[in-house]
Amino acid sequence: MEATRQADGGPRRVRRRLSVDRRREELISVALELFGTRDPEDVSIDDVAARAGASRALVYHYFGGKQELYLAALRSAAEELEARLRPPGDVRLRPLDELARGLKSYFDFVEEHAAGFAALLRGGPANRSGEVGEIVDGVRQRLLRLILNRMHIGTPGPVLRVTLRSWIASVETAGLDWLEHRDMDRGALERMLVDHMIALLQVAERYDGQVAHLLERLLSGD
Repeated sequence: MEATRQADGGPRRVRRRLSVDRRREELISVALELFGTRDPEDVSIDDVAARAGASRALVYHYFGGKQELYLAALRSAAEELEARLRPPGDVRLRPLDELARGLKSYFDFVEEHAAGFAALLRGGPANRSGEVGEIVDGVRQRLLRLILNRMHIGTPGPVLRVTLRSWIASVETAGLDWLEHRDMDRGALERMLVDHMIALLQVAERYDGQVAHLLERLLSGD
């Protein structure tokens, strides 16, 4: 993509004719880059327009304002992450192998779309409620359902629910830490998180027979 340099040293895309959908996608992509590296409060419509090589009026035309653009960017990141995590319908693996496959897809997204991942999870305290909170919580709820479906669990008891939600939070934190430091082999991190799931379930089985039965199935490969 052609680019010039802005006064602040950042790349500025050269304005060119694009279809409506393509221009909207480009503005969302630029917004994710900015929201992923700076607090949302510190990003302006002018910043997005300048980085995209578009006019301020055009950004407002597509999104109405910064909050609408922020929400559209987060939804875009959330939808792509969820699409990556959907298991292929024609492949059946052992539950722990499916968990490992899901983690690989998750970290593929983290690595390839660092700004989108960071924007999705790094919003400041002021942005964790309302529609923004709903987007992030929606991703977490769907991840929980995906895990439960692959483990053949209908409705989890409170102990299992807390355990799985705690693990999802750990995976999110691990992704952000890996992006920040990149001082651990990615494959080793993924394997550690699988072991982390087993360790959490081993603790939880002391409190709930449902978890004990699930853990036995997972370790036996059924």
